[in-house]
Amino acid sequence: MPELQRLRADHAPALLAFERANRAFFAATVPDRGDGYFTGFAARHEALLTEQAAGSCHFHLLVAEDSGEVLGRFNLADGAADLGFRLAESATGRGLATAAVHQIFELSATTYALTSLRASAALTNTASRAVLTRTGFVPTGEEVPLSGKRGLAYLRELSTTKR
Repeated sequence: MPELQRLRADHAPALLAFERANRAFFAATVPDRGDGYFTGFAARHEALLTEQAAGSCHFHLLVAEDSGEVLGRFNLADGAADLGFRLAESATGRGLATAAVHQIFELSATTYALTSLRASAALTNTASRAVLTRTGFVPTGEEVPLSGKRGLAYLRELSTTKR
């Protein structure tokens, strides 16, 4: 079973491989990160670790236990409990995103002392919207722009989180 791990410096090579291998897959539903993301990856990774150390963000990777391959990333960003996630194309359809989001709920409530999470997904991103709905996120009715795409905002209260 894959393990949800807090982002570390030694994750950099596997995370970069994950992003490169899934770039086209992600671009079909979310805005592409652009070439600059890949050329400046090392500095960006260090910046994420600095943000995490400051406590303003929490970054997690879903890692295959047998190979160490990154299967997904799950981020709590901006110190305001905004959840974002990506899952490798090869890892879709197995319930891994749903299970990892439930683990994020547990960490958010117990370790990070959060009481709710926000998320958003493009209207065209049916897979992410399904994960959000399955895990108890409720659409707020607010439309949000996601890099030029129409999206919906969601909210999940954690005080009533149940597995």
